[in-house]
Amino acid sequence: MSSRSRSEVSGWLVGEGRIPMEVTTKTREDPPEEIAEISLPAMARYGWVAEDVRTQHSLFRWSQLLKSWLNCIPIFERDVLRDIVALERVSAIDYVCHGQEGASEKFFYMYMWHFSQLYVRFPFEDFTMGVLRSLNVAPTQLHPNNWSYLQAFWVLCQSLYLQPSPQSFLYFYDTRPKSPTTWLSLISRPGISRLEAFTQSFKHFKDGFF
Repeated sequence: MSSRSRSEVSGWLVGEGRIPMEVTTKTREDPPEEIAEISLPAMARYGWVAEDVRTQHSLFRWSQLLKSWLNCIPIFERDVLRDIVALERVSAIDYVCHGQEGASEKFFYMYMWHFSQLYVRFPFEDFTMGVLRSLNVAPTQLHPNNWSYLQAFWVLCQSLYLQPSPQSFLYFYDTRPKSPTTWLSLISRPGISRLEAFTQSFKHFKDGFF
């Protein structure tokens, strides 16, 4: 993407309904260092990952776009310290499957849909962390449709005054694929399903990571 006016981009995003923000009418330029990243070589060693995962750029490689979106969507629970994580853009050569090799600080990716549609908030509950650890996946490796299962199960347990646990949650699901090179999905085990599948299919989430 060139350094042309971002007003066209903002209007397109609002029209698609993918990022809730006001339409920008003024012209603004992207920082030169962000534009220069486009010419950098891509990271190697990820050929085993599915192509649609390892080739998908993020909308949030533009810092101004990320800042605009963060002004519209809450990320943190109320009354928690905001410095527990630093919310940063990704570079033009970063992909959601990339690991932490060579990084000066630990990091992880999140999709904007986690916050805008599924109401995930930082910090994660112990239950959520336990499920991710049990599945041995990063937050973005679990398909957004299946994050809705986590959220619904936690709300159900809270309403029944029960303590949710990863073991009780995963009792109801199998995983697919078994050796994931793409997003991991949870499949309800026949005869014991307690939650309906999320009616809205997330089809345009792939380019919204930061």
